[in-house]
Amino acid sequence: MHQPHLSKQATPQATVGFSQVILEQRDELPVLRISNRYADAAIALQGAQVLEYTPRDAQPVIWLSDRVEYKRGQSQRGGIPVCWPWFGALERNPAAVRSLAQNAQLDPGSSLGAHGLVRTRDWTIRSIREYESHTEITLNFVTDSATQSQWAHAAELQLTVKVGETLRLELTTHNLGAQPLALTQALHTYFAISAIDNVYLTGFENSHYIDTLDDWYDHNQQGAIKFTSETDRIYLDVPTTVRLHDSGWNRIIHLHTQNSTSAVVWNPWIEKSKRLSQFAPDAWREMICIETANVLDDMVELAPQAAHTLALEIQATNR
Repeated sequence: MHQPHLSKQATPQATVGFSQVILEQRDELPVLRISNRYADAAIALQGAQVLEYTPRDAQPVIWLSDRVEYKRGQSQRGGIPVCWPWFGALERNPAAVRSLAQNAQLDPGSSLGAHGLVRTRDWTIRSIREYESHTEITLNFVTDSATQSQWAHAAELQLTVKVGETLRLELTTHNLGAQPLALTQALHTYFAISAIDNVYLTGFENSHYIDTLDDWYDHNQQGAIKFTSETDRIYLDVPTTVRLHDSGWNRIIHLHTQNSTSAVVWNPWIEKSKRLSQFAPDAWREMICIETANVLDDMVELAPQAAHTLALEIQATNR
């Protein structure tokens, strides 16, 4: 194991065999840029949001909007935002998750947005390590007084990102409180695709899903998932491996998960794309979200001082 030097440069140097990690400024946000023999990647310290992952001599695996804005206080459109300690709208979460926010001391007029509290918080670099197979970045976040004013619990989050021939994320929650902790969460991954007409998903067959665009009714998935209109579904009983097939780029993206049996599949399609921030009107053609999650009945329940790790490993192969 080698611990590479963290450079503060704007221009990368040549890389042969070993990792290079550079802390650069993109408008208002500090971003770690990683390059090694296997891939290039980038991670914003705000929100611990992976922004890019491109294997060597290949198409990007992670999609990032060409209209992305690197502004403090807002998430970047694309990449892998971390949604925690609730996913989606708070009111759609289990009662045990809602109660932690409802018991907090909220300022008059304040509101709790979708996807939790950490997407726009600053995380700290805990370690940077190099191994033969990957570069490993670990970021850390501990709930502070500002967070706990909106969500009444003490917790520590750790995100480990491993950049190699695969991209692996491990999101660990430590319950620092004296009471049980209930939460929902997701790694909200935007995948780059050649074109929406060229892709379909497998591995979800026979899973049931809740269609948020159909009054949250339950459905059963029959066959592969294909995209012909706006899609926003919460899949339950999801197996540990699902696949994104892309005939245009002649590849399959394999998603291997641990400690997750739920996932969200999303594409905004035409009309909703016109209303999204940092999003071109036709960008729906070039991205798909498959969000590795713990939502609804798959929520996490932690005893005092216990920990839980949600893991996702992404592997791109030829068809």
